[in-house]
Amino acid sequence: MPRKYFGTDGVRGLVGEYPITPDFAMKLGYAAGKVLAAAEKRQPGDHAAVLIGKDTRVSGYMLEAALQAGLNAAGVDVYLTGPLPTPGVAYLTRALRLSAGVVISASHNPYYDNGIKFFGAGGKKLADEVELAIEAAIDEIQPCVGPKALGKAKRVGDAVGRYVEFCKSTFPNEFDLRGLKLVVDCAHGATYQVAPLVFHELGAEVITIGDKPNGYNINEDVGATHVEAIRKKVLAEGADYGIALDGDGDRLIMIDGDGSIIDGDMLLYVLARYRQDRGTLGGGVVGTLMTNLGVENALVERGIPFVRAKVGDRYVLEQLAEHGWLLGGEGSGHLLSLDRHSTGDGIVSALQVLEALIEQGKPLSAIRAELTLSGQVLKNVRIAKGFDLAGSAKIKAKVVEAEAAMGREGRVLLRASGTEPLIRVMVEHTQVAVATDWAERIAAVVAAEAAED
Repeated sequence: MPRKYFGTDGVRGLVGEYPITPDFAMKLGYAAGKVLAAAEKRQPGDHAAVLIGKDTRVSGYMLEAALQAGLNAAGVDVYLTGPLPTPGVAYLTRALRLSAGVVISASHNPYYDNGIKFFGAGGKKLADEVELAIEAAIDEIQPCVGPKALGKAKRVGDAVGRYVEFCKSTFPNEFDLRGLKLVVDCAHGATYQVAPLVFHELGAEVITIGDKPNGYNINEDVGATHVEAIRKKVLAEGADYGIALDGDGDRLIMIDGDGSIIDGDMLLYVLARYRQDRGTLGGGVVGTLMTNLGVENALVERGIPFVRAKVGDRYVLEQLAEHGWLLGGEGSGHLLSLDRHSTGDGIVSALQVLEALIEQGKPLSAIRAELTLSGQVLKNVRIAKGFDLAGSAKIKAKVVEAEAAMGREGRVLLRASGTEPLIRVMVEHTQVAVATDWAERIAAVVAAEAAED
C-alpha cells in the first residue's frame, strides 16, 4: 500500500510545514501509542512504555513535547533520554524492554529539517504493516483516555552513560586503543557527549571537533557528509585516523592518516575481509544498488557471496534477514553488523574497523590498497514533489544511450531520494571522466524534464 506519511526512514520534512508540526506530532504519538499498545498482551492497569530520544536540533524540544502529549493521551508511559544517538535509542529500547523507541532527528540534514522514526520492542525498525496501521490511526477520531488511564513521563537516568558502556562492550576485552591518536567529528549532533568518551575510555588520544551543538549548527560543514573539516584536522594533528559521524550517529566515514577518505563501501570491505579471516562472517554481505562495482568484484574474488538491496538501511536489513547474514552496509556509511547491534551504529562500526586493524596488524591504507574502485559520480537534481521519473521518455532514452555507450564497463542508476525532493543520478565507470560526462548529461535531461513538469 502507498504510504501517506512514512518514508524510507520515518516521517521527514521542513520544520513548521506539515507534517513536521506540533499538531501532527501529537496525533502521530497518539496513533502510535494506540497501535503499539494494542499489539501487546499486558495485565490490566499496565501501560505500554515508549522511549523518546532526539538529536540536537532546536525543534526537537517542540516535537518531543508534542509526541509525549500524544503518547500520554493514548495511555502510554514515556521515557525521555534527551540528546542521544539513534542507535542509542534502539539499544535502550531493547535493554529496558520497552514497547517502542522514537527518535526525533533528520539525520544528516540541516537543522531546519526534522523527522520522527520508530523502533520496535527489539530495537529494530518497525515492520511496514505496523507503520501502515499507525498511518491509518492518525486519521481516525482520537479521544483521550480517561484520567486514570493517562500515561506518565520520566527521564532516563544516565542514558548517555549506559550507551557508552554498551558501545565499549562491543570491543574485545583483550584489545585497547592505546597509542592511537584519533580525531572524532560529532557533527554538532547527538554523539557529542558519547563518542569522545567511548574512544577515550578505551585508551585513545582523542581530539574532538563538531562537539559544540547550539541547536542550529548540526551537520553544518562538519560530520560524515562534510568531511573536509576532519580531513584537515587529521593532517594538522598527525592523527592516525579520523572518525566522522553524522547528526544522529548512525553513519561512519573514516579518514586515513594520509588524508584519504574511506567511505562506507571501503569500510564494508575491511569488515568483510576481517570477518572472513576470523570465520565470523556468517554467510555473505549485503550492499545496495549504489555499492561500488570494485567492492563487489573484490568480495567475489575472495569467495564472499554478495547481493544488492534497494538504497536505505531498512532494505539492507531486510536482505540480511532474508539470507540469515550478519554484515551489510551503504557507501554513505550506514554499516550493519547484526551480531553487535540491531541497527546501524557509527561508533560501534568504527570500533569494529579499529579492532580489525589492530588484530591484523595492518594500517587502513594497506587494506584499501587491495581495492580497485570504479569511478562513481553522483549528481543530485532537485525536483517538485510528485515528479514522475518513470514516466519520462526522454530520461529513459538518455539512460539507454549511456548504457549502450559504456557497455560492461559502466552502469547507470536513477532513484528518488527517500528523505529529500531529489533525483539521484549515479553513473559508474572504470574511467572517472567517462562517468562524469554521462552523469552530467543525464542530470541535465532530468533537470529539464523536472522544470517542465
